[in-house]
Amino acid sequence: MTSFQSTLGDEPGIAEELAESQQSISIAEFFEKNKHMLGFDSGARGLVTAVKEAVDNALDAAEEAGILPDIYVEIQEAGDYYRLIVEDNGPGLTKESLPKVFGKLLYGSRFHAREQSRGQQGIGISAAVLYSQLTSGKPAKITSRTQGSDEAEYFELIVDTDNNEPEISVEETTTWDRPHGTRIELEMEANMRARGQLHDYIKHTAVVNPHARLELREPQEHFKFERATDQLPAETEEIRPHPHGVELGTVMKMLAATDSQTVSGFVQEEFTRVGKKTADSIIDAFRDRYYGREMRWRPPASHEEIDIQAAVEDATANKGPDATTAFADAIADAVAAEDRIAHHELLVTVDSAAAAVADDHGTTFGDTVRENAVEAVWLELIDAAEADDASPSDGDSRLVVDLHDLADDATSTRKDDETIHAFADRLAGKFEDLEDDRHRLTRAALREFVDRAADLTEEYDDVSFGETARENVVEAVWGVMATVPDDPPLVRELNGDRDATSDLVDAMRATDIMAPPTRCLSPISEELITAGLEKEFDADFYASATRDAGVSGGDPFIVEAGIAYGGDLPAEGTGEVMRFANRVPLVYQRGACATTDVVKSIGWRNYGLDQPGGSGLPNGPVVIMVHVASTNVPFTSESKDAIANVPEIEDEIELAIREAARDLKSYLNKRRSMQKRRKKQNVLGKILPEMATKVAEVTGRDEPDIDDAIARIMNNVLVERQTKANGDGQAVSVVVENNSSTNESLEITDIVSAEPTSLSDGATVVEMDGEWFVKWEPEVGSDDEAALEYEVPDDATFDLDVKGVESEKLTVKQ
Repeated sequence: MTSFQSTLGDEPGIAEELAESQQSISIAEFFEKNKHMLGFDSGARGLVTAVKEAVDNALDAAEEAGILPDIYVEIQEAGDYYRLIVEDNGPGLTKESLPKVFGKLLYGSRFHAREQSRGQQGIGISAAVLYSQLTSGKPAKITSRTQGSDEAEYFELIVDTDNNEPEISVEETTTWDRPHGTRIELEMEANMRARGQLHDYIKHTAVVNPHARLELREPQEHFKFERATDQLPAETEEIRPHPHGVELGTVMKMLAATDSQTVSGFVQEEFTRVGKKTADSIIDAFRDRYYGREMRWRPPASHEEIDIQAAVEDATANKGPDATTAFADAIADAVAAEDRIAHHELLVTVDSAAAAVADDHGTTFGDTVRENAVEAVWLELIDAAEADDASPSDGDSRLVVDLHDLADDATSTRKDDETIHAFADRLAGKFEDLEDDRHRLTRAALREFVDRAADLTEEYDDVSFGETARENVVEAVWGVMATVPDDPPLVRELNGDRDATSDLVDAMRATDIMAPPTRCLSPISEELITAGLEKEFDADFYASATRDAGVSGGDPFIVEAGIAYGGDLPAEGTGEVMRFANRVPLVYQRGACATTDVVKSIGWRNYGLDQPGGSGLPNGPVVIMVHVASTNVPFTSESKDAIANVPEIEDEIELAIREAARDLKSYLNKRRSMQKRRKKQNVLGKILPEMATKVAEVTGRDEPDIDDAIARIMNNVLVERQTKANGDGQAVSVVVENNSSTNESLEITDIVSAEPTSLSDGATVVEMDGEWFVKWEPEVGSDDEAALEYEVPDDATFDLDVKGVESEKLTVKQ
């Protein structure tokens, strides 16, 4: 103890007194004092959060029951408080479960399930009840009716914060006009200063839930959002965790609980995407970490004075000369055929030779003989066999030569041969000092060997042996070492062994494993993202992108993005960013969200948008939406307002946005091109008539028809109706002349006031309200033309409509 450390006085029992004051608290009591953590930090935000939690619950309940959601939200002024009413058409709640759902925090069915859902922790709606009772002192009023029930259940309850249990004041049955569903009524201290965020939440919920019908009635305004599709989100299935990203503590817990006996069975039964082949790869990677690899040394070259055959013969006794020679020859030939060989591979080689010679010569080579042969050959390979005389051998050992070649290939040419030789000599010495003469070691141990040899080389040879060179040598040596065939420990042996379990976790992360299945997720889909944007935003352009599934922390996720541009969107100011997680809008903490960070980091100028300073949110008439779907969205806090900065998720957000932005760039480039084309065409339309007039004046002829000329100069598609008298009627010809460089597919509709006859092949006619619609869909090649012909009475009138070609590339004469 230092001389200046203060000490307690002589009073005994201080620690005991402090211990007596320690006590546990319930989760409800904790959040009672920390309600801001759940998003109830003010009256304005508290109201929005309560709406959000109730609507999220309603959407989840309806979808799980296969019901298209109809959700009604009403906010009323109630004296000093606001009354929130939320009704849904979900399956309803049973009498037994209802009180706990609304009156017990951390009560839910989804926390342990690895499948996508809006709520997971069982906190949200019960936290809204808690906030209501804290600010108004009034209980929550809940009505729920299940399908087929004659009456609905009605409860009034609060949360008993001391015990985290529902405290019921009223429990009765009642009538309700809904056949099934749930209604909750809360009174709370609140205000409407966050009206904008409330409206955004409801509107954005409608965008990403196009299958839902939503209605919001509040003191000043009333909104209805009809569903855009009758297609429910795909049903999700719970999956097992993915091996990539699971943490050490989780795997230790899984090992303690599993029924599997072997590691192979454990990884196949407890994880997704792991079959027999993948399990074998994981076990090989585990062996490398748990047992280490064995060094594979080169067999003797022809110029070396090493006789494998003689070594085997000397080590083999009492087996007869012919059988012994055959045994030695077989081993020597097999070793010579290998590029490199490890100790366990030599064991297999000797066993194979013994079996072959036994069949040919009828001589049995037992375990002792085989062991002696393996030892004799291995000692020769590692240059450890005792020489016949005691004099030291000249030159380097086989290990030094082998390691020198590996290090020389792995390091830069700036290191001279003397430096490499000194390093290889010291590294070989580390192998020679191993107690295990099989030369078995882990990658970490190999790195220590390399570092020690490099440090000594720097110290004694005054050279630099940097980090890159060291890592390259480790990679080169590790690459020629062989995974050992030892059986991995059983699960019961791994259980409780932190170091061994850590090796298993590292092995799983290092193994190439297929991405997790997406059946546990329910992305919106590109089609429905576009439909949702079209439903709520009147824009000129829409694009969407859905990425393939990724994995983070063992949990699969999918990122989707959508962009709306132009139209009635505000042209001034910053574009709008809509953030979603599991189909839930995130309306607060925009600046703390990974989605916002990624949007700001993208160079929007590259995609045709204005971005002052080259960073930050883009300006102009644009809406950017990002949806992250996951079995476990990494929020920054319990209020679930912002997504944490997880690199894997941020990367996918950026890729999804860029994918949609590339379509926007193509659209804007094409629009600019069409604008230039229109401007050029307008100039020609002004100049050519003047030229035609001048030509007529000079030549004394009629003015030439310039419409066809403009079409040909601009490489336009020309659609022209020509009529010719034909007895009592008219012969009509609609000619398509394609002056462009590409094939064009057109949709032509000629609306005629009288019934047409003698139609060309490929045309159809439909009569509606006294008018005849002649429809024709020709495909006309470049520099080619096609014609539609029919006959009508002389007094018929026409109206030609052409689709399939941009207006700037189309000239219509009728």
